Amino acid sequence: MGKIAADLQQALAERSHSGAPGQTTARAVAEGDGWSITDVICTSGPQDQAFEERHDEFRIAVVVAGSFQYRSGRGCALMTPGCLLLGGAGDSFECAHDHHAGDRCLAFGYAPQYFERLAADLPVTRTLLDFPVVYLPPLRALSPLIARASAGLAGSAAVIWEELSLRMAEAAIGQTHGIQPAGRPGSPAAVARVTQIVRMIERTPDAALSIATLAREAGLSPYHFLRTFQSITGVTPHQYILRTRLREAAIRLVEEPSAVIDIALDCGFGDLSNFNHSFRAEFGLSPRAYRRQMPNNGPVGTTDPQTMANRAMPNCMVP
Repeated sequence: MGKIAADLQQALAERSHSGAPGQTTARAVAEGDGWSITDVICTSGPQDQAFEERHDEFRIAVVVAGSFQYRSGRGCALMTPGCLLLGGAGDSFECAHDHHAGDRCLAFGYAPQYFERLAADLPVTRTLLDFPVVYLPPLRALSPLIARASAGLAGSAAVIWEELSLRMAEAAIGQTHGIQPAGRPGSPAAVARVTQIVRMIERTPDAALSIATLAREAGLSPYHFLRTFQSITGVTPHQYILRTRLREAAIRLVEEPSAVIDIALDCGFGDLSNFNHSFRAEFGLSPRAYRRQMPNNGPVGTTDPQTMANRAMPNCMVP
């Protein structure tokens, strides 16, 4: 996904060159009274040990690049681009990169009392104030928020972070209402195969990727692959590929002055009409209207790295 994924790849290359163990680097993006947003890049891989951590507040993390396994007392999930990681205040958890190295997330944090006030204002009821599941898959209902978060991370000054933090909490609570807790996402072998495929889709979303092609790459029959992929990711291969292409297109509309048709073709859409239709269905407005709404006016906040709140942590946990 353009610069967002490139920054992760650069961090992984620097880690490989130095020979240092994997670590998580967190950069403060925005914060207010009871909420914060952090850009988190992790360079851990299969050789790095996962450590148990604890969320000190409610956490909603948008996965924007890479993948990892997230495990808590509420369940386990393979986290891939377009997912929302969900963590309750006080939850113990582990993040692991059993099959591939690296990920990048935009983490929204909420102080418990602040989150309780948000939840109380929403038209849902719960017996307990927590998330019943550990993640949400790449759903159409989440696409506009994830695209807006990615645009802000890419540098759009049109993103109002406080407003986005409120919308993200509203969406996460609303989408998880009534959902049963998740169990194990599949066998280690199945997760490894699906991880291999989602990484391939992330690298080449514009390629011709049929179910038969992906199934051969995974070493499964098309029927078994379809069931396994949907069971682990929460969406079908077609939905996953389409949303990966649309997120990339949304970022490029913000980052680049390229013509809409050129972005459409580069992102794997066969013609402009199909792209316009798919984009409008996903985001609720045309690509041109989206570009006008999300102008790229340079990086959000300061560009001086010495003034940014950076910190390094010894493992791959979402802070």
